[in-house]
Amino acid sequence: MKDCTRCFILLLSFLFVFSDSPAQLLHNNDTFTHQDTLRGSLNAERDWWDVMHYQITVNPDFPHHTLTGSNKIRFRVTRAAASMQIDLQGPMQIDAITCNGQPVPYGREGNVFHVRFGKALPVSTIQELDIHFSGKPREAVKPPWDGGWIWKTDAQGSPWMSVACQGLGASVWYPCKDYQGDEPDSGAVLAIVAPDSLTAVGNGRLRDKQPNGDGTSTWTWEVRSPINNYNIVPYIGKYVNFSSVYEGENGPLDCSYWVLDYDLDKARKQFPQATSMLKCFEFWFGPYPFYADSYKLVEAPHLGMEHQSAVAYGNHFGNGYLGHDLSGSGWGMKWDFIIIHESAHEWFANNITSKDLADMWIHESFANYSETLYTDCLFGNEAGDDYVIGTRKNITNATPVIGPYGVNREGSGDMYYKGGNMLHNIRHVINNDSVFRKILRALNKTFYHQTVTTAQVESFISRQSKIDFSKLFDQYLRTVKVPVLEYKIQGKQLSFRWSNCVPGFNMPVKVLCAGLRWLRPTDKWQRIQLPGIPDSLTADRNFYIEVKNAGV
Repeated sequence: MKDCTRCFILLLSFLFVFSDSPAQLLHNNDTFTHQDTLRGSLNAERDWWDVMHYQITVNPDFPHHTLTGSNKIRFRVTRAAASMQIDLQGPMQIDAITCNGQPVPYGREGNVFHVRFGKALPVSTIQELDIHFSGKPREAVKPPWDGGWIWKTDAQGSPWMSVACQGLGASVWYPCKDYQGDEPDSGAVLAIVAPDSLTAVGNGRLRDKQPNGDGTSTWTWEVRSPINNYNIVPYIGKYVNFSSVYEGENGPLDCSYWVLDYDLDKARKQFPQATSMLKCFEFWFGPYPFYADSYKLVEAPHLGMEHQSAVAYGNHFGNGYLGHDLSGSGWGMKWDFIIIHESAHEWFANNITSKDLADMWIHESFANYSETLYTDCLFGNEAGDDYVIGTRKNITNATPVIGPYGVNREGSGDMYYKGGNMLHNIRHVINNDSVFRKILRALNKTFYHQTVTTAQVESFISRQSKIDFSKLFDQYLRTVKVPVLEYKIQGKQLSFRWSNCVPGFNMPVKVLCAGLRWLRPTDKWQRIQLPGIPDSLTADRNFYIEVKNAGV
């Protein structure tokens, strides 16, 4: 029985590494097509227009698993151009497109549509595209790992619908500029048509609910902040809600919790963890980034996702990750994994967003490390250290953390546990939590509501810490090698260097060796005299490295 339990936990860990609930990792491959380039690159039909606002209407037909809807895209022209790429994945189809009220021609090429205006649109003008769409969207077989539209029934047989499409892309169900580097600057409106027997929940705040006179009502939700395309998500089911107010750094933050009617009592007991989460994360990361749009947890027909201001929750109102501690330390059972990890994405993923999916470590490494910081916040440094160190068993070191650019592909699932341990290394090299905290808060303030590159984040951390971390980032993000601290002891003389590392790797490391506390190795052998004769050298457990006695 113990062996079976262990196998089950290892299976969960395996699934989490390669297709983690907080973000759907696409299947890696080394062969890319023209469609991949169209999807993942800022090409000539994308680089001349800046999305300002989406106004989406969606009417799902539950019995037939089909959608009809529209998206009004307001955009600014930044360069004269006469053709535009709009993304919509098959089998969904576009039925009509107008620009400022006038029909425009378009043609399909796989999962993209090329819109032809006939003549270049004037630079610096604001234009509006109105796109009507319909079809039977790809259905998620095992959401959120396998993305698409979700058609389910709840435990009482009522319809329950939503979407999970990170990585796969929002164009799986609505037409958009499905490029992560261009968020709608002024936010989005999502109007959801739902049967009167059900409730429709969206991102941001409920602006309006109007009966349609045909047994349905339209629920209109509005987000005023920039938002990732994949985060714009409807939830439709027999929802009830309760609310609270969190007195945060930027004043009162209204928190709303939407759950299926029969889960209300369980939610009232579990969801107060959101309050301690907000307190800890505002301390470490700065103010919650979306006061204008509120904070919501919404029970979802899948495990979880970081949908901005409407975080998807499906962890069955229990602590851990589906009742298990992914760190094996015991501390992961003290809190609800989905509430903590997914909410951390409000800062890292939703506030600070990577331009290219290849840089998804910016989302997942920081969100993973938020679990350590939350454990630290509630139970102290040693508990936090236990937690992050415990997650190392899940690191595979099969492929680099950063993926290929321009083709809508992420890197290794090691962006979670390896990325979290990399940040733990950086924290301990800085060796001053006040400085480390200032860096995390400054990141969220400097790149507030922005899309960024890895280079920007790396250089920012080095500048703020006044420590050149470039080689550390190269080592942990761009290779699969775990650096080895090699040493030799001859009497009172200690020789040491880094091996299995990038050229010039120079991470300082805390050690125990005859009273010695810190070494500053490079990839070249160094020698120092020790105050005593040691038996061995031991590295501080907080550094994700290997140690080898090269003198044996």
